[in-house]
Amino acid sequence: MTSPATSSIPLDHGQRWRAFWVCVSVAALTILDLSKVNVALPSIEAAFGAASTQLQIVVSGYVLMFGLALVPFGRLGDQRSRRQLFIIGLSLFTITSIVCALAPTIEILIAGRLLQGLAAGIQMPQVVGTIQQIFTGKERGRAFGLFGATIGIATAFGPTLGGLMIALGGAQDGWRWIFWMNVPLCLAVLAGVVFLLPRTSTPTPGRLQLDPIGLVLFGVMIVTLMWPFLFTTGSPDDDPRRWWSLVVFVVFAAAFVWWERRYAASGKAPLIPFALFTIASYRNGTLIATTYFTAIPALFLLTTLFLQLGVGLEPVFAGMVSIGFALASAVSAWYGGNLVGRLGRPLVVWGLGIVLVSVVVLTVVAYTVPAGVVAYAMAGVMFVAGIGAGLVVAPNQTLTLAEIPTRSGGLAGSVGQLGQRIGTAVGTAVALSLFYAAIYRDKDAGRAGLGVYHDAYAFGMISVALFVALAFLLGVIDLASRRRARGR
Repeated sequence: MTSPATSSIPLDHGQRWRAFWVCVSVAALTILDLSKVNVALPSIEAAFGAASTQLQIVVSGYVLMFGLALVPFGRLGDQRSRRQLFIIGLSLFTITSIVCALAPTIEILIAGRLLQGLAAGIQMPQVVGTIQQIFTGKERGRAFGLFGATIGIATAFGPTLGGLMIALGGAQDGWRWIFWMNVPLCLAVLAGVVFLLPRTSTPTPGRLQLDPIGLVLFGVMIVTLMWPFLFTTGSPDDDPRRWWSLVVFVVFAAAFVWWERRYAASGKAPLIPFALFTIASYRNGTLIATTYFTAIPALFLLTTLFLQLGVGLEPVFAGMVSIGFALASAVSAWYGGNLVGRLGRPLVVWGLGIVLVSVVVLTVVAYTVPAGVVAYAMAGVMFVAGIGAGLVVAPNQTLTLAEIPTRSGGLAGSVGQLGQRIGTAVGTAVALSLFYAAIYRDKDAGRAGLGVYHDAYAFGMISVALFVALAFLLGVIDLASRRRARGR
């Protein structure tokens, strides 16, 4: 049995694209906070004397709460009003941004970031669900192309904006400006939702079906999966007992699968309909996106840390290295969205290949180019990587949701986003732990200077390269399966 869905309201061309741009503004605001806070970590550490674990939670705690909220609120949006959930999510995002900006202690900042992640998880499923609902055919490809371009710009410009806020606000309080800038942005986007977003659906009457037991099992499963990665910093002080939570994860994952199948067999709508994963295009596309997003946020974070801590660049200049990535990915995402209907999966595979080569070249550049010009060389490689990235995100999103009914767009998109957020948490933790473990090891051995950070960057980038290579392999496997299916 499928969950009750909202009924679509037909929109004309202008209304569809007005709704699209409002949704994209919400997405950009949400994704921006995934990357712009990274450059503030040294400033936050200096302001509060924060431990490495606390700094990790400032970044990954946002991702954890983001992931926890995606599926239940994606399902709620499919059944009720996405517009109301936009308003709730944006209002909470505004309030929590103020809490973070005014935080007198690291504990208050962490609490604000956790609630901010919840707000992001409320609103992001409504973005994908709305786009999936109001566009079809080639127009959907163009819409997801622009969506991917916007996400690429927001992700890559985040470090630059964060560094600019620190430069304007000063080393002591500049990190607070990163959160203050959210307030006018949130209010502007909220006004767009209230005054410009047309009604795209009417709720289907009847009781909500949210599967409360499945929701509890799901929540424990996600927390126990992400917990050890949240507390992995690469420091010798990391508690090895944290990995025992993965045993709890396995138990609750098995219980969740058993319950969801039992719940579905009783004629009710489960929290996650596993039938979605019987659709090959959705299953493969979700796996590709998850592994890809395990790599890319870590790529930005490692490069920023190398340039700040190793080369000694100011945060704003370290962040500017990714501008070329943002611009290139925006342009290629637009073209990718228009070409995906004709070229299909090969477009994504080519994009992943370009990103993989760029990751290897970035590592070589960090080792071989003199410190005075290494940032310029890395910016050039980032530009090429951005071309590949734009051919991955938007076309893969279109291919992933191509066979999903529009009434399930919010839930299907939420599951995909959940995979991306889990990937972000895992990939960031793995890369950071390798980066800092190399630093601790070299310093214990008496080494100092830029060479320490060369090694740290290389070890971290090995994990990035492996995850991109896995995404590339999954793309090749999906391409082969599609060709076999066409040959039958």
